[in-house]
Amino acid sequence: MEEEQKDLKSNERGITLIALVVTIIVLLILAGVSISMLTGIMEY
Repeated sequence: MEEEQKDLKSNERGITLIALVVTIIVLLILAGVSISMLTGIMEY
């Protein structure tokens, strides 16, 4: 039973880490698009 709780905690930590990485990547993409639109590098 202790092993199940340990696996669950490490699994939750892994999901949290993945969510953090995905959030950072999305924020970087949004920042890049916003900066390029403001500076006029990308023209639509």
